[in-house]
Amino acid sequence: MESRKIVIKQDILDALKQIGVKSAQNIIVHTSMKKFGFVCGGPQIIIEALMESVGEEGTIIMPTQTWKNLDPSSGVHWEEPKEWWNIIRSNWPAYDKDITPTNTMGAVVEMFRKWPGTVRSDHPVRSFSAWGKNAQYLIGNHDLSDIFGESSPIGKLYNLDGYVLLLGTGYDKNTSIHLADERANYSSKHMEENSCAIIKDGKRQWITYSTLYVDGEDFIDIGRDFEDNYQVGKIKIGSAEVRFMRQRDIVDFAVEWIEKNRK
Repeated sequence: MESRKIVIKQDILDALKQIGVKSAQNIIVHTSMKKFGFVCGGPQIIIEALMESVGEEGTIIMPTQTWKNLDPSSGVHWEEPKEWWNIIRSNWPAYDKDITPTNTMGAVVEMFRKWPGTVRSDHPVRSFSAWGKNAQYLIGNHDLSDIFGESSPIGKLYNLDGYVLLLGTGYDKNTSIHLADERANYSSKHMEENSCAIIKDGKRQWITYSTLYVDGEDFIDIGRDFEDNYQVGKIKIGSAEVRFMRQRDIVDFAVEWIEKNRK
């Protein structure tokens, strides 16, 4: 069994440089800090290392999802009895991008969304937060029905020829593959209805909207096959496996993979 490691900020800076992170890059980051070992300084030093690595000309973006705001019938409140569902629908607080905490996104993301200079998108369930030169462009006009599509932060990152950085997470957390869901043609592709609480005209409202159904259950398989065909930067920070890739490479590959393998 591998012994627990201690990680300092310089370790992260050195690893990011070795793996190919450079100034002025636009990078979406997915993080599991607990995979690192003991991080001396916690999420703060991870965020600082990311920002220092891309500099003022770069951008860092992270998903800051609040999926507990979805309708209870979708399974997000699986731990609560069905007889409570109407109470939840009537009383769950409306999304407020300045206040609403993330759901199970991790300590790094939760600190990042509150970091000075970071901005957050308006989507009440699938928001993103960004910091840096292209932050406003990435999070602006995040349409209710286009969660991960062309006009979403994921689609805009593709337009910028951005990168994906997996810090201790696997391809199952690689949100960029959802853009491939949107672009690919496959027979089981379909829309679904989502409901959530928002603030509109200063009042809480419960709304329903239509969006593409996605679940990501084959993302690990996509990632495995992707690494057989493309160069992916790999390194360890503490005990965490780290991967760095061009977003267009994984998205374009995933479109072909989905069209070939999904039914």
